[in-house]
Amino acid sequence: MKIKIALAAVALSLAACNPSEPAKAPAAETSGPTTAAAVTATDAWCRPSPNGAKTGGCYVTLTASTDDRLTGGSTPRAGSLQVHEMKTENGMMKMAELTAGLPLPAGQAVALAPGGNHLMLIDLTAPLVAGETVPLTFQFASAPAITVQAAVRQPAMAGMGHGAH
Repeated sequence: MKIKIALAAVALSLAACNPSEPAKAPAAETSGPTTAAAVTATDAWCRPSPNGAKTGGCYVTLTASTDDRLTGGSTPRAGSLQVHEMKTENGMMKMAELTAGLPLPAGQAVALAPGGNHLMLIDLTAPLVAGETVPLTFQFASAPAITVQAAVRQPAMAGMGHGAH
């Protein structure tokens, strides 16, 4: 009789443990790699595009938890999304696609901003209008892709007192 009770107790404790184990195991597997190679995006926004423009500029700040690289992305609002750099050559500002991607050093916020590295939306399907949001999906060398909602707005003017109203 004691053996049957002991076996029943073991069976009950195993049954009580098993439902939580499958839930824990996949969570540990998925949270491990994603935490190790995750990128966060903040302050995503795009400039309004003039009517008829086929390109648009967007900006975002990306922070990778491990060394990574922004390799590109997509949006339903354009034919392609490219990562571009601005650089000065012989006194002229030049823009070029970063075909190898944009390095994201671990733990460092990398700002894509007006006048510097930025995102170009090529072959817009419609003008980018102030007040709307545009979904942007970013692809990375290691981290899983992320999608953000970028607000379409004019650039904030430094020192103009916005927010001090």
